[in-house]
Amino acid sequence: MRSFAETAERIAATTSKLEKVRLLAEYLQGLDETRVGVAARFFSGLIFPTWDMRVLSVGGALLWDVLRGLSGATAEEMSAAWTRHGDAGGAAHDVLLRACAAAPGVDVLDVVHTFEDIASAPSTAARTQLLDALLRRCTPLEAKYVVKLITGEMRIGLREGLVEEAIALAFGRDKAAVSRADMVIGDLGEVALLARLDRLGEAAPRLFAPMRFMLASPVADAAEVVQRMGEEVWVEDKYDGIRCQVHRDDSRVMLFSRDLKDVTAQFPEVAEAAAALPGILLLDGEVLAFREGQVMPFAALQTRLGRKAPSLAVLQRVPVIFVAWDLLYQDGVSLLDEPLRERRKRLDALQLGGALATAHQEHARGAQAVDTLFDNARARRNEGLIAKDPDSAYTPGRRGLAWLKLKKPLDTLDVVVTGAELGHGKRRDVLSDVTFSVRVDGSDELVPIGKAYTGLTDAEIAEMTELLTSITVSEHGRFRVVRPEIVLEVAFDRVQPSSRHRSGYALRFPRIARWRHDKPVSEIDTLSRVAALARTSEGERVQLVDRA
Repeated sequence: MRSFAETAERIAATTSKLEKVRLLAEYLQGLDETRVGVAARFFSGLIFPTWDMRVLSVGGALLWDVLRGLSGATAEEMSAAWTRHGDAGGAAHDVLLRACAAAPGVDVLDVVHTFEDIASAPSTAARTQLLDALLRRCTPLEAKYVVKLITGEMRIGLREGLVEEAIALAFGRDKAAVSRADMVIGDLGEVALLARLDRLGEAAPRLFAPMRFMLASPVADAAEVVQRMGEEVWVEDKYDGIRCQVHRDDSRVMLFSRDLKDVTAQFPEVAEAAAALPGILLLDGEVLAFREGQVMPFAALQTRLGRKAPSLAVLQRVPVIFVAWDLLYQDGVSLLDEPLRERRKRLDALQLGGALATAHQEHARGAQAVDTLFDNARARRNEGLIAKDPDSAYTPGRRGLAWLKLKKPLDTLDVVVTGAELGHGKRRDVLSDVTFSVRVDGSDELVPIGKAYTGLTDAEIAEMTELLTSITVSEHGRFRVVRPEIVLEVAFDRVQPSSRHRSGYALRFPRIARWRHDKPVSEIDTLSRVAALARTSEGERVQLVDRA
């Protein structure tokens, strides 16, 4: 683990992507078969494969208690260490410098085996004991990266693509073959081992081990769609649900969400319908709240999310449907490399029904036709369009130009910044995450409606940080309450009811459109306008799906 941590420090210290790849490749090349997969997975920021359902269940309170117990640090010292670094790993390193300076160190296999034990531990006390025993043996630098792995905060500038390049370089393999194996398997640990053994060609889809989803790249308008794809474009509505894979064989059905978590129990009606299908299948699509031929608002679907066993009342109040748009595996044959035309033909032949449906698809020629279909989709209260190249293969986990998403913000609001928080990674020293508010009609009261951290340039963030620091009213760890002086225009996709904010509303996918230097706080938008936009957002929808 010492070598792992030292390599990670060197990787974090350089801004050169080539040097990051070289350093990691050199490290991986020196590992044996038992360690190379673990280390590659760790460097990708994961403890277990993405499709592995095990979790550590080590929360911040448990971690903090263990670190305080080992180090003897006071609450104030712990808080100061966190503020300095903006992540728990850096804080752990600082507070353990004295207590663990003479620790013997651990092996990466010790770390992964302890993680496995923690994931299967029956109680909080057992998890605490296991973590305490591991960290006691770690040097401060090793503990830094053990904690980073636990919290999911590696943040050393090592994107997944760079890990793939390092694996290819370490073992002299083709970069495209490494990338392909990663797309299909979804586990850089196994990919690294296959690369070391020169067996990358064995990578193939597997039922009940979900692969990552193919993603769409955003475009500005219909003209860009046609420019990138040519005159013939296949178009589907961009649905407002949650992405889902359905895996089915003759003995069981499993549903997996976009983050590759098992959500089968949350949607029993979909699982039951899939069980009645013929053959062995892997479907890609979306789960929507759906009643009497209409899609219900996303807020309704949210009431189904996170429920391990929804009650009969919930099932009746918010029925759902799975809308499939791709067939990726059928009766032992991978269809990933087949053109979309063929995959769609096979999908249509399934004649889905009940709680399963096929995404409605239209073919367009030229930008004007795409624009018309976009307007029709928005009239159905959908987010926009997904345009697809009919000759394209399915590329898991990648944003390419074979799928393009065209959507426009629902609207924008002028808001005032009332809070700010230090960012993470390269933004850990700037106030990049801002909380914003609107005015309650007829008063000076401000109520929060959201938080955003994208949309401004680095120069604007630096300028805003200086201003936010000067207008800080109070500090609470990494968060500051500030005087309401900075006006922003924020764009968003939807307004929905929320119990998290005092306003009663939240913006979905908010991003900063621009800093309104020209607008005074007295002219920001009011809560009544937010409420009106919420009514527009949650108005009834008509959704096209192809039913058998």
